[in-house]
Amino acid sequence: MTADEVIQALGLPDGTRVNQRVPKKLLAEHGAGTAADKRHIQDGVDEITWLAALKPHLIGVPAYADDQRHYVELAVLSMTLKPGAKSGRLVELLHRAVPYPVLLLTSSEVGLCLSLAHLRTSQTEADKTVLDGELQFLLVPNAIMRHSTVDAFHSALALARQPQTDLRALYQGWLDTVAALDIAFETGAFTPSGSRAQAVERHAALQQYRQLQTKLLQLRAQAQRERQLARQVTLNHEIRVLNTDIESLQKVLNSGGFN
Repeated sequence: MTADEVIQALGLPDGTRVNQRVPKKLLAEHGAGTAADKRHIQDGVDEITWLAALKPHLIGVPAYADDQRHYVELAVLSMTLKPGAKSGRLVELLHRAVPYPVLLLTSSEVGLCLSLAHLRTSQTEADKTVLDGELQFLLVPNAIMRHSTVDAFHSALALARQPQTDLRALYQGWLDTVAALDIAFETGAFTPSGSRAQAVERHAALQQYRQLQTKLLQLRAQAQRERQLARQVTLNHEIRVLNTDIESLQKVLNSGGFN
């Protein structure tokens, strides 16, 4: 999966296209709070491009505002990194630097990273924004993915397939679609969530599923090393319970679509 393929899949109107290169010094000035961050930007970033600006009058989706959040525009950016760059930190810095919620496509030697993060007004500096919740960061490795999975994801990501209530709901739709692709890495098939509530349930199940998988590997390793029969019986029982819990979570992960 490449950045160009994702951009095409978004199906953005021509009027939203910006395609303007962003100087690295702007990211350093607005996103780097330390000298170390400035070095990361200088040494790690190859190119940043502002691809599109999604505004209400351009896409027909209303703005959103409450006491802490103002969604008047969504941005689509791409960033290309140099080999060895610290991608996680650079992605976070860019999201913090741009005053609009961003769909960021970061290309590096290891693959394509899709990232998104809600924003809210800073409680200490009213003219600044901060991340509102966790940063959604998904690395799609260069290894070949199933064509059916990629095609289904591209179809679900299209602008026309997102909620049209307001810009915040639209952006959340992108977040949920990327989260569904993360789930596909575990299930082998891409299935979009049919509602916000289902997306929340599946995201929570994914976190628990991965925690239990890690614990299962640890228990199996302990069971192989264990020489006391009684302890082996206990460990095998714990493994069976974990397997049952994992199977239940797999059912939640495999659910999706509109009921």
